[in-house]
Amino acid sequence: MGLYTAAFLLGALISTVGGNDVEGYSKTEGAWIISLNKRAYSVNTVAECATKCDTETSFTCKSFVYNEKDQECLTTAANSKTDSVFRRSSTALYEKNAYLLECVNGIGRDYRGTKSRTNSGKICQRWDSNYPHRPNFMPQSNPLADLDSNFCRNPDGDSNGPWCYTTDANTRWEHCNVPSCSEECMVCNGENYRGKISTTENGFTCQRWDSQKPHNHGYNPSTLPLKYLEENYCRNPDGDPRPWCFTTSSSKRWDFCSIPRCTTEPPTIIPEVDCVTNEGLAYRGTIAVTETGKTCQSWSAQTPQIHNRTPQNYPCKGLDNNYCRNPDNERRPWCYTTDPDTRWEYCNVTRCGNEAAPDDPVIPPDAENCYEGNGFSYRGITSETISGKKCQRWSSMTPHRHEKTPEAFPNA
Repeated sequence: MGLYTAAFLLGALISTVGGNDVEGYSKTEGAWIISLNKRAYSVNTVAECATKCDTETSFTCKSFVYNEKDQECLTTAANSKTDSVFRRSSTALYEKNAYLLECVNGIGRDYRGTKSRTNSGKICQRWDSNYPHRPNFMPQSNPLADLDSNFCRNPDGDSNGPWCYTTDANTRWEHCNVPSCSEECMVCNGENYRGKISTTENGFTCQRWDSQKPHNHGYNPSTLPLKYLEENYCRNPDGDPRPWCFTTSSSKRWDFCSIPRCTTEPPTIIPEVDCVTNEGLAYRGTIAVTETGKTCQSWSAQTPQIHNRTPQNYPCKGLDNNYCRNPDNERRPWCYTTDPDTRWEYCNVTRCGNEAAPDDPVIPPDAENCYEGNGFSYRGITSETISGKKCQRWSSMTPHRHEKTPEAFPNA
């Protein structure tokens, strides 16, 4: 049989293995995965192949490929979280469920997910790297800890859960905010919610994230792997006040989900007061003017700008007074302004170390923020929808793919 590279929507084909197959694995029919670490065996049943994977000593086996017709078994160190999956009609891919979970059981010593940022948003250092920190735990000396790439792990049984060394030279290590597998509640505004609630607050059944019916959308699990858009579970991939989903009703595109807040304390962060790293999610300084000198509006106020980025909706984002913050994963800290003609602007917060600031689009200073007729000639600077969602850049293809690009419409 041939091997065909394809855009492969795993969620549409995955099923939990049971019955005459093997427990603890998720099965994808007609699939194949490529791995440098692999071993081939001749077996009589799929259960024997699973046993080969469970007892593999040459590497950590995360999945196996089984060809029932030829009774061929291929154990591999890869899975769909970290490697590409291809179509192959004669085989089935079986992945260990433990390596697909993006949540922790207990203290998370067996966590094998792909989260690679700390509580404060710092990028994790690779476990096999000596820069910027010389690690005490490395893959060679801890082969059973599965210290792959720069993923959060708990090789020493830390009581506070998975952690990693960071790429920040001033911060050796930090814990990672990996949710509990047993929780059916949300922390903060639910961006890390990984529960299985799939009904909205108004009783609508959620549409699967890997489906485009009845509603087309750009939140595909394959293009947004770090948002964990599993099955049809409520999620918060775009920094909304709480988890939501598209619905299976053609008359209701999307709806919020009613998920209780956890009674436990929210995760602590190491605040950045004088400068910011990455997108500035941990910034808790007191700058309260925008980059053009406009005074910031208090987050708890609704004048002159009406909005939903309130301390009540975003309880963990430090929305104190009118200080610049980044509650919704923007490019950097920002605020609503007290100027009725300027809804919001970025703030000029110093970046820590030599970190470069992201490029921002240049907005013409004389653009009028109003329109005539059907708005065909509008060239203003509003970049938020009527419901408060931040607009995607026209030149970007995430999270929504589209054809209305600057190249296709140069005069627009």
